[in-house]
Amino acid sequence: MPHQTALLVIDAQESFRHRPYFRDDEFLPYIEKQQALIDGAKAGGIPVVQIFHVDEDVEFTIASGLVRPIAPLTFAPDVVFHKHRHSALVGTGLGVWLTENGIQRLIVSGIRTEQCCETTTRHASDLGYGVDYVSEATLTFPMTDANGREWSASEIRARTELVLAGRFARILTVRDALAIDGKAAA
Repeated sequence: MPHQTALLVIDAQESFRHRPYFRDDEFLPYIEKQQALIDGAKAGGIPVVQIFHVDEDVEFTIASGLVRPIAPLTFAPDVVFHKHRHSALVGTGLGVWLTENGIQRLIVSGIRTEQCCETTTRHASDLGYGVDYVSEATLTFPMTDANGREWSASEIRARTELVLAGRFARILTVRDALAIDGKAAA
């Protein structure tokens, strides 16, 4: 019987390395966790869905050559989608693929924690999917708010976990997401 769970790897692409806000300080721990999640999913027969963000910003155009997996991440996805919005479920065909493959639970990972990963999580939950949000396998960068306060990546990650937990998703570690494999009750 095919898995009812799929791993989404959202926007883990070279484009981000060329943005002015990109920082290396949390990059290697993210890569380690993201690769472990991908490898574990593959080993467990969980389909891996790669989603790339494509838009008019130079770094995000297909012509830039940067819409490819961020190094040193390596894997062969089961399917690839290109998105033009924050949610991977808008205009990509992902929803059709999930339905055709009997997917009922999503494991969310990728770049950026509070943007495309969080938005896809909320959208998927509202559509009725069970969602496991693997925060340690997401990456973001510091942001400055309207009052001039800089929010660290860890503060943004904590805020994202706070607003998603128990409402839109289960917040899990890589290890727990792979152990559960979508079989436990939400």
